Amino acid sequence: MPAPTPASDPAAPPLAVHAPAQQTATTAPAAAHTAVSDDPLATALVAFLAKIHLYLAPGEVDRVEDAYHFAAHAHREQQRSSGEPYISHPLAVAHTLADWHLDPQALMAALLHDVMEDTAVGKEELTERFGKVTAELVDGVSKIGRLENQSYEEAQAENFRKMLLAMVRDVRVILIKLADRLHNMRTLGALRPDKRRRVSRETLDIFAPIANRLGLNEMSRELQELAFRNFHPMRYEVLDKALRNARGNRREVVGKIIETLRRRLPEMGIDVTVMGREKHIYGIYRKMREKHLTFSQVLDIYGFRMLVKDQPTCYLALGALHSIYKPVPGKFKDYIAIPKANGYQSLHTTLIGPYGTPVEMQIRTHEMHHVAESGVASHWLYKDEQTFNELQQKTHKWLQSLLELQSASGNSSEFLEHVKVDLFPGEVFAFTPKGKIIGLPRGATAVDFAYAVHTD
Repeated sequence: MPAPTPASDPAAPPLAVHAPAQQTATTAPAAAHTAVSDDPLATALVAFLAKIHLYLAPGEVDRVEDAYHFAAHAHREQQRSSGEPYISHPLAVAHTLADWHLDPQALMAALLHDVMEDTAVGKEELTERFGKVTAELVDGVSKIGRLENQSYEEAQAENFRKMLLAMVRDVRVILIKLADRLHNMRTLGALRPDKRRRVSRETLDIFAPIANRLGLNEMSRELQELAFRNFHPMRYEVLDKALRNARGNRREVVGKIIETLRRRLPEMGIDVTVMGREKHIYGIYRKMREKHLTFSQVLDIYGFRMLVKDQPTCYLALGALHSIYKPVPGKFKDYIAIPKANGYQSLHTTLIGPYGTPVEMQIRTHEMHHVAESGVASHWLYKDEQTFNELQQKTHKWLQSLLELQSASGNSSEFLEHVKVDLFPGEVFAFTPKGKIIGLPRGATAVDFAYAVHTD
């Protein structure tokens, strides 16, 4: 039997919830295919089938359930390190994709994603049973067997190369792989400390940045948080304790700001949804490290999001905010006029709140919020073709750059190092002769600018 993947950690609290599956006007049947029981696995299957019933046709649900039973049989003698049936992992991966309303082929591939790697099932059998598209997706996320005398790092680099090139052909490959990594990170507790650190390092270096690059910001933040907790457990514990202690002191400030904005902005004719949020521990840690701050010097631990109806209202809300609270000079960024490379759009401003407390505000439309949280997955979740086409263009350009990196790299390890550099670019912005703003990697030359203008 192959080595099991990470087991569940009962002490690990869930850190973030991805965009929930949208409800429809009709009531979904409570997964009539499978009887309800006290078995956690059966309960999880019932919940999954009920979720996909909300947006898939009955025949499509039947095909997905067939893939589940096929995978469960293939993994029937395997367990996770926690002792759970192995099939609980692919089912959890499929749950995440169902949250994004992905199509039946992607859901089937998620359920089957380990059968080629960990069982005797081959690609030909999957193609015959579930179709070519599903089999190609499974093949795209399956690891290549490690060769004799090949180091772990070399094998990993070759697998990353295979996965990223498969992603160029079909972005669903990386969505499945990211959901796979997310569940493994949520259930990392049964592994040896050295393996936890290795998996967490990979997550911080590769998977979280890829999620961010694809606009999956909520997933990226959770991957960072889980990886940081396992890679630097002592630092995480110290910051977590400091954050808990700070909550009581700042709760009054948060409540006061939300109450003020919900009262004052409608009086100014601005319909707004206001949400307060606590910054993630890894984000606080990174800010401390980059700016050489102590925890007490990180003042904007709490941030706020304001959702409004359209883009012009974003700027009206910004003006209203600056009339209520004094803005901090030099702390304004317009990601609506100049979106990030992953499609993210918002206005960012920092204000002097009650008792002189600095407060970060983000202002965006509801559509911008969908993209900010779900990125490329927003195509399936919200069926917003215009937004998706813009994201698709940005994603396609990035994927094309990966192909160029592959061509320029001598081997898989070199390719992986190039990808890591590509995933952490500082960006500079330049105006084209027609007045359009384009983003270029830091260090770009005039030739790069000319090429970007020409290909655009």
